[in-house]
Amino acid sequence: MTAAEREARIVETFATLADTLVDSYDVVELLQTLVETCTEVLDIDAAGIMLANGWGELEVIASTSEASRLIEVLQLDAEAGPCMESFATGRTITCPDITDAPDEWAAFQRGALALGVRSVHAVPLRLRSSVIGTLNLFGTSVGDLVEPDVRIARALADVATIGILHERTLREHEVVSAQLQRAIGSREVIEQAKGVVSHVKGVSIDDAFGVIRAHATATGGRLSDVARAIVDRTLQL
Repeated sequence: MTAAEREARIVETFATLADTLVDSYDVVELLQTLVETCTEVLDIDAAGIMLANGWGELEVIASTSEASRLIEVLQLDAEAGPCMESFATGRTITCPDITDAPDEWAAFQRGALALGVRSVHAVPLRLRSSVIGTLNLFGTSVGDLVEPDVRIARALADVATIGILHERTLREHEVVSAQLQRAIGSREVIEQAKGVVSHVKGVSIDDAFGVIRAHATATGGRLSDVARAIVDRTLQL
């Protein structure tokens, strides 16, 4: 990707995120676009997003690969890791070399290394004192992100957060909780659909998701709606 193409992709994504200030947008689609953009324009290999549910517990909502989803699940199970710390503190947490991770991250460290991940950077989805999740960036090699990439990641996370916590929902906590719960429910359906397509077509989970996303893009349908149709057997790909 050239510098001009990279800049155009970033601008396009900011425009997409800004479109969340209308009534009819899909939270899962928004966040999937965000993580996919991160892998295209930043020096990383995979990305994922975790959001807090109505009980303040993190759930995996978007990921660019099965490996990145599993790494996030590892942290949730262990209740420790850079993404968990970022959510708890509201700070960007960097782990440029996972082999040097703190002892309390041991379970996460073993799992991440087994999956081929060598570095992690976790950026909070935060507006003022409200932290609703984390944007998680994974690398297959050791190293820090360069400062321009860090700024871009923070800006993308900030705009996405504003989109989720729209001014109306900031005044109505119940609406925020319901919106996040819908996103979590949609992601569960997407995971089920990935399994269906993987089984039917005999492809990997990652390739199955690519098939689902490609169909949604080609037909102009919402990712969550396409996934639900696959699970309900009203759509066959």
